[in-house]
Amino acid sequence: MTEPRVAGRGRAATWVTVLGALAVLSLLATLPLSLLSRQVGEGIVAVVIGIPCGAVGVVVARRQPRNPLGWLFLVSAVGLFVSNDGGDYAYYAYRLGHHVPFGPVALALDQLWTPALVLFVAVILLFPDGHLPSRFAHWGMRVLWAAFAVLLAAMAAATAGALTAHRLRIDASGGLSATDNPGGWFADVQRPALLLIVALALGFIVRQVLSWRRSSGERRQQLKWLASGAGVMIASVILGAVFSSTGSTSLLAEWIDNLFWVGLAALPVSMGVAILRYRLYEIDRIISRTLAYTLVTGLLIAAYAGLVLLSTRVLTVSSSVAVAASTLAAAAAFSPLRRRVQRVVDRRFNRARYDADLTVAAFAARLQEEVDLDSVRADLAGVVTRTLEPAHLSVWLGQRS
Repeated sequence: MTEPRVAGRGRAATWVTVLGALAVLSLLATLPLSLLSRQVGEGIVAVVIGIPCGAVGVVVARRQPRNPLGWLFLVSAVGLFVSNDGGDYAYYAYRLGHHVPFGPVALALDQLWTPALVLFVAVILLFPDGHLPSRFAHWGMRVLWAAFAVLLAAMAAATAGALTAHRLRIDASGGLSATDNPGGWFADVQRPALLLIVALALGFIVRQVLSWRRSSGERRQQLKWLASGAGVMIASVILGAVFSSTGSTSLLAEWIDNLFWVGLAALPVSMGVAILRYRLYEIDRIISRTLAYTLVTGLLIAAYAGLVLLSTRVLTVSSSVAVAASTLAAAAAFSPLRRRVQRVVDRRFNRARYDADLTVAAFAARLQEEVDLDSVRADLAGVVTRTLEPAHLSVWLGQRS
């Protein structure tokens, strides 16, 4: 190994240690600060998203120091933890009225939450090896970094203006009103920048989908993992935004809102599995099982609600009897419904498993009528080869004494 490469690995290891230590220290500060500020829900969201980002970042940065994905995940984890700590500290100082130092610094650190999440957009385009394979990708990344720089500059200017104002204006969450509820020039800059970043994120996802259609083998499986994580993340963001827009401030509403945002952790987890190539080929089974159980659950809930309404509103049966009967009917229908739905889903999303099941079933039917041992052995070898595709196959039969 050449001396420059050794030096480069040494610098990478040093930065991994520094960023990893910063992430761990800020993570350790999250629990006491969340308890003191009574913001446990927000702390859980930061921990659930930040830990996968930090873990994937450390592993990828150590194993593949030239891959920027590991560094982006690591920086994002640090930003999430530090931002959450700053927000909790600011809430403790300004909303709960405790006289502690460095309140303005905590308010400034609280602003890192949005930039840390924006880094996920760059991760999507750079997946899986950190290279930009096309001119579109290069231009897309340049536009993203330009929008990111404008957003950071605007946030820094708005934060500095709010902190140097004659009177600090703190909202109900403990953050700066000037940035959490933007208005004036800051709103005119922030909203277009965020809309452009969201549009770029969707464009990057579309690009990965198109590359999935042209890919095969291991790369195709990696893109399936990316699509699964991105799908969960997008659904979580939409549900979180819709739920938070209702304006409800109850404790239950806040916890449900936090639960939706936890779904962002699916992206670093799925990408980490794909980048490190750990059990890649189980993604088809995971997707098919998830879809099957989701569909079965939805169908059973709909059937259960329909039976309860039918028996209580139309047939005027006692409500307790109707609920009990509907529950028994839903429980009895679970297994046959799951098998039918699983076959349909496997046929579309887990074709290898579906074809293998058909092959094994056909072999079992032929085996009942076959009496020649050599034919059985040849048929068995063919079935195993088609379903499992082993590198080598031997069939050994003991001699009967």
